Amino acid sequence: MYLAYDYPLLSVFWSMLWFFLWILWFILLFRIIMDIFRDHEMNGWAKAGWLAFVILLPFLGVLVYVIARGKNMGRREIAQARAQQQDFDAYIRKTAGGTERRSSVDELARLSELRSRGDITEEEFRRAKALVLTDEPPAEAKAA
Repeated sequence: MYLAYDYPLLSVFWSMLWFFLWILWFILLFRIIMDIFRDHEMNGWAKAGWLAFVILLPFLGVLVYVIARGKNMGRREIAQARAQQQDFDAYIRKTAGGTERRSSVDELARLSELRSRGDITEEEFRRAKALVLTDEPPAEAKAA
């Protein structure tokens, strides 16, 4: 009934090591399968061949794939991460839309147009121009 005496501590560590190596191998296998489908330069027959090789002869297939195509696996993963980040940034820019700040030149042109139409006085123009040139946000941006 005393199972701990029948299974010594070193055997527990050895079993844990093999268990985690087995999990690590499965993670590597799934990453390789994802990389096979992610590679757009490889044609369908090559993908089918690698997939069959990795599934039918798993240990040899994973080893050969990592040796033959392992260098570019990281590059493809980085390219995909960059593409996802660019898509996310574009989505944020699109949804944030009107919150983009104008450049100083655009602000000065708008102020000059307002002054020439008579919508603002010369004093208001000088104060707004000073704010734009000191690169402070306009008063309406401070209020928001």
